[in-house]
Amino acid sequence: MVTAVPPPSRATASTTTPPPSPSPSPPSPRASRVPSSPVPSSPVPSSRVPAVRHLGPQWYASVMGTSVVATAGVALPWQPPGLRTVCAAVWALSLLLLLTLLAARSLHWLHHRDQARAHLLDPAVAPFYGCAAMALVAVGGGAVTVGRDWIGTRAAVALDVVLFTAGTAVALAAAVGVPYLMAVRHRVGPGQAVPGWLLPLVAPMVSAALGPLLVPYLPAGPPRETLLLACLALFGLSLLATLLMLPLVFGRLLVAGPLPLALTPSLFLVLGPLGQSTTAVGNFADVAPGAVPSRLAEGFAVLAVLYGVPVMGFALLWLCLATAHVVRARRHGMGFSMTWWSFTFPVGTCVTGAAALARHTGPAGYDGLALVLYGVLVAAWAVACTGTARELRETVRGAGLSGPAGPVPPRCVRPPRPR
Repeated sequence: MVTAVPPPSRATASTTTPPPSPSPSPPSPRASRVPSSPVPSSPVPSSRVPAVRHLGPQWYASVMGTSVVATAGVALPWQPPGLRTVCAAVWALSLLLLLTLLAARSLHWLHHRDQARAHLLDPAVAPFYGCAAMALVAVGGGAVTVGRDWIGTRAAVALDVVLFTAGTAVALAAAVGVPYLMAVRHRVGPGQAVPGWLLPLVAPMVSAALGPLLVPYLPAGPPRETLLLACLALFGLSLLATLLMLPLVFGRLLVAGPLPLALTPSLFLVLGPLGQSTTAVGNFADVAPGAVPSRLAEGFAVLAVLYGVPVMGFALLWLCLATAHVVRARRHGMGFSMTWWSFTFPVGTCVTGAAALARHTGPAGYDGLALVLYGVLVAAWAVACTGTARELRETVRGAGLSGPAGPVPPRCVRPPRPR
């Protein structure tokens, strides 16, 4: 039997202590994971040293292009008076550019790590980390070939050892790390293949080509042989990786059509592994007699000709194809961008490759080819320097730098006047 309890009177209700509020229920696991303070969705950009925030690794291409003008010049079979002095001055300029850029990039990583990580996760920028490795090795090789005229042989060799070691380490890291990021983090399709993808794979080839310059300065015996065989391993690593990537670039041209106007000069990047590998086998043959047994030295001499001649032939074929694309893009309004530095270092490797073939084949026309290509290299370097100086002036006035893989700014179209 349930007894009804009458409601309390108004007076009683006013003096009665209200019942305690129910205790809050324990938070759900989902609610417990929500932070109490708001967290920004993206890191706040640092306001320190804003000038280097967008300084990407593609700027190392200017160091490479400047250095190869010096090293290719001293490799020519014909040396007019004063050429070596001019090449030494150009090499000194490349060393100054390298030191300046290393300092600026250090500030970039120190104060703008969010942007540095964004560069690594950008499939258009990450491959240019191979340029950093090639710039280090190229300037180091120039120290031994021509820089020694100004700083002395001992200092030149010491500088090359440091830059070659650092550059090779960066090259191997880029050759592994960038393709890994492309596979697991970047989202790219076959129709997006560009010649810039070759950059991290070509970097070990530059070490393979310029590493033999240090062989004569090592003690005779195992040290020389070890360095030469290590360079041969770098040669094979880069060559086979390039052979895997190059069909994607060529297939993209055939299937998806020409590259965007701003990226068309990057077709010259394909000349890099071709000319550099020809240079490498020529340098192997030059130093092999004092580093390995005679039977292996003879094999290196044969390899320099049997490999270098057909590869240089394909390089000339690609040079004609890339030139045709550039002429077409120029007619369609292609303007200057940092991709124009693609006309320098790859052509320079063909100069050194042709010079190497001239040393090992005798009078076969490669002397003239090296001289003609060097003229093209100097003209391209002058144009790239002029355009880059103009870009820097615009930056000082407040405009941004145009990166080599950046989009082409839209043209201002004047609306039609109403009739």
